[in-house]
Amino acid sequence: MTILRLSHVELRVPDLELATAYYSEVIGMIETARDSSRVFMKCWDEHQHHSVVLTHEPTHGLNHFGFKVTDAEDLDHYQQRLEAAGIAVRRYAADEWAPGHGTSIRFLLPSGHEMELVYGMQQVGNLLPQTNPPPRPMGLVGIAPPRVDHVFLTAEEVDTNTRFLTEHLDFRLTEQIVGDDGYQIASWLEVSHRSHDIAFITGPNQGLHHFAFWVDGWNDLRNAADACVYHGVNIEMNPTRHGVTRGQCLYFFDPVGNRNEMFTGGYWVDPGAEPVTWTEAEMGRAMFYYDGVVNQQFLTVHS
Repeated sequence: MTILRLSHVELRVPDLELATAYYSEVIGMIETARDSSRVFMKCWDEHQHHSVVLTHEPTHGLNHFGFKVTDAEDLDHYQQRLEAAGIAVRRYAADEWAPGHGTSIRFLLPSGHEMELVYGMQQVGNLLPQTNPPPRPMGLVGIAPPRVDHVFLTAEEVDTNTRFLTEHLDFRLTEQIVGDDGYQIASWLEVSHRSHDIAFITGPNQGLHHFAFWVDGWNDLRNAADACVYHGVNIEMNPTRHGVTRGQCLYFFDPVGNRNEMFTGGYWVDPGAEPVTWTEAEMGRAMFYYDGVVNQQFLTVHS
């Protein structure tokens, strides 16, 4: 039974048309469907119907996020495990929640975040032919990342969420920041054998710190920063490197207040690998390796 990777995020946006224009023209996503209150979008190299859903609501933030599973039977497996642990689970039929959406189960993390496991989302194809494709389509717009990558959430009790994912959903802890008192300040977990697919940092429950898109290399971060400046998007953190995950990154906000990251690099993880621990004294270097200092805005601002 396998959870594969991050499938999608649903974001609250108080200005639907502004957010749609931003994710289309600056990020370079493709609109695949819309209804009266939602717009469904995907990156150019994603085959599934959507990876970002923009939902018109008065506030900004995260409504729910989903992970893709390998087989339909995986949903039964995890539903049984969750319900056996006393966790309420809601099941959706294909297309019940949204057009193109697959069969899914939803449940709450201890932090109140709504998480989903989904199978069988409609496949609409990427922008390349299946025979003799070029490496990249011509005429892409904006930053044009190939896919979404991970989600980073805030929680009052990071350790409780970490245990939930490892015990009930088979996630593996790859890295953590541990306070001098032994308290788990932040954690990074994976199911795809990459450095992380989801992470938590101490903060309010139900908070979204950021969600990330994957780009292929350091030069793509530079190009993404160029696109942000060209479009008047304020960059929060210039291209730099994390200590945790060894990844490279660029941070900025969408026009309604949700933080985006462009991410690349990192490492591959074998099952059974021991997690890396960063101490509280080295927290600044864990987050931004070159600066080596704790950035209070980065740690506290969320949606």
